[in-house]
Amino acid sequence: MEKTLQGSVDLSRYEHQPQYSSRSWKNRMWYFVNWAVFNTTFPFPSGLKCRLLRFFGAKIGTGVVLKPKINIKFPWQLEIGDHVWIGEEVWIDNLVRVRIGSNSCLSQGALLLCGNHDYKSPRFDLTAKPITLAEGVWIGAKSVVCPGVTAASHAVLAVGSVATSDLDAYFVYQGNPARKVRERIIRP
Repeated sequence: MEKTLQGSVDLSRYEHQPQYSSRSWKNRMWYFVNWAVFNTTFPFPSGLKCRLLRFFGAKIGTGVVLKPKINIKFPWQLEIGDHVWIGEEVWIDNLVRVRIGSNSCLSQGALLLCGNHDYKSPRFDLTAKPITLAEGVWIGAKSVVCPGVTAASHAVLAVGSVATSDLDAYFVYQGNPARKVRERIIRP
């Protein structure tokens, strides 16, 4: 039985929210700095990158390691604790607040995705929810953390997995969608 269409999407009605607009001087300036210093293969020192993030409003702890080819949407929506490692080609698409706790690691190609679209809306409205990664969290290579997810203390999202809901403390999650597969026991 074929389902009848109840409406259609009209992207001409889509409205960009002002805080996401590329029209402001701050957004344009950040776009250039992000492209020239962060999202490049040239290995600029982490200290320089941290100072630039702070200049643009990010809250950054000490001992943060920022590898090449990182893409950060809005640094003024970013909080990073102490001794955090962010690997190559990580994309922090932080339309709203992203908090990364101390001693956490985002491996190569990880994606923190705060935004989505309402597929039921004819305007395809943008929605955004914050992401929180507590202390000691490890987001594996090529993994995706979806809008609104909180990863509790020392949770692990295994390589190539997709977190669509919260991750419990001291557990390893794997798959798409990510499921709890084992306890994370850290040797003394």
